[in-house]
Amino acid sequence: MTSDTRLRLTLLGGYLGSGKTTWLRHQLHVGAFGPRVHVVVNEAAETPVDDALLAGAEGMTLLAGGCCCCAGRAELIAALRRLCDARSRISAEEARLERIVLETSGLADPGAIVAAIQDDPVLVNHIVVEETVVAVDALHALAQLATEPLGRRQVGAADRMVLTKTDACAPDALATLRATLAGLNGHATLSAAVLGVEAVLAPLPAGARPAVLPELAGEDARGPIAPTQLALPDDLDWSAFTLWLSALLHARGDDLVRVKGVLRTPAGRLLLQTVRKVVQSPEILPEQGESRSDNVIVFIGRGYRPEDLGRSMRRFLSPTRTT
Repeated sequence: MTSDTRLRLTLLGGYLGSGKTTWLRHQLHVGAFGPRVHVVVNEAAETPVDDALLAGAEGMTLLAGGCCCCAGRAELIAALRRLCDARSRISAEEARLERIVLETSGLADPGAIVAAIQDDPVLVNHIVVEETVVAVDALHALAQLATEPLGRRQVGAADRMVLTKTDACAPDALATLRATLAGLNGHATLSAAVLGVEAVLAPLPAGARPAVLPELAGEDARGPIAPTQLALPDDLDWSAFTLWLSALLHARGDDLVRVKGVLRTPAGRLLLQTVRKVVQSPEILPEQGESRSDNVIVFIGRGYRPEDLGRSMRRFLSPTRTT
């Protein structure tokens, strides 16, 4: 019996702000996927951010401007075919690509992506989807599962779930979440990670009960979640910008699911990230020359018009603004 020599693929999914990139960065750093790995990063926004955080990967393909489960599906299939074609030109005795890690957009349905790969007559002969890993935000997952059908589909598609931010989650809430996840997907293994590093997950308390999730039908009345990009001026008033962003999150934090961007500040290149109303600790990134993602903020949410968001920022940052 001959061994399966097809290219292995790990699919990494999870809702917006669940910590996928942070987890993946650490896995690449410790070599968890082996020596010859190609990372494919999919971002819904036209101007990407996450690729700047994975600069240490051996090989990378960026797919920006549409989720690869729907609008960006054809681009994903074409990219995977190119990788398979390049690999087939190298003999098995040479050091050739062994694994692809596909980091999906936070708006992607992992099940639809797996189906797209398996339904493609070329890829099915060259790629085997070995595992679907889904990152689950311990702080926000219960609210997402109660309101977002996509969050439930992501959990349901997982072979392995990685609970993130468990250090900031109350024990009772964490126990409820774990029981809820087990009810939604009992076959998936469950682990925890803090800032990408594996964390100890204590045994589930005997009395833990799942949350009662409502039936979800149809789309949210506020419309679909979509990205909006805003370019920041070079002479940005950081104090004014911080005040505007704080006010925006306070007023519209439930509509703004995710905010992220790489900003050039007097202290260096700063990674800014928020999940709903929670602002994550800023991170200084290494210098790597000019990047088209610098000084671009991506807002991902719904219930507002993109032009109103830009108008609000420009009006607030205007030096002629009255107080």
